[in-house]
Amino acid sequence: MSEHLPSRPSVGPRVDHLVVSVRDLEVSHRFYTDVLGFEMCGEMKHSLKMRFYRGSPTSHHDLALAETGYQDHPALPQWNILDMPPGINHIAISYPDRGSWLHQLEHLRASGVEVHMRGNHGMTHSAYVTDPDGNGIEVLYTLPEEVWIEDVDGALNYFEYLPNDDLTDNTDYRRFGADQETAG
Repeated sequence: MSEHLPSRPSVGPRVDHLVVSVRDLEVSHRFYTDVLGFEMCGEMKHSLKMRFYRGSPTSHHDLALAETGYQDHPALPQWNILDMPPGINHIAISYPDRGSWLHQLEHLRASGVEVHMRGNHGMTHSAYVTDPDGNGIEVLYTLPEEVWIEDVDGALNYFEYLPNDDLTDNTDYRRFGADQETAG
């Protein structure tokens, strides 16, 4: 008698890349390259107006921008998940370390990009901005693993608002673990 085991998904999935539909490819290209630091690594050579970008030279691409003919997209309410329609709420873009992230925050300010909200998210320090089409972008760096590894859920449930106009960064990180109370 053969026993039929239930089907299960493969282990180890991760998001490989994201394709964002944009109104104006040139405007979005400048934002994602000049402001966020992505490198354009390819361009669709057929009928689509689409470009490919990467953050690391070892990646084939992390992001693609595709110009859409749909120009009447309504402005979405930002950073209030309860008021968002179904779809992607925001894209999280990580910088490799605290110094790179602080430099990026200064660059955002120098580029005239408004920071809507900043926060200590338990496992990341984050700044929330929008791209030219109103898509939410979280600019972050991941805190040292020992801060959150013992209680990922506790870190995920923690959020401390930080001032938008003060771009300093406190390294007195709250640690999450079995012996820590994780109020948030």
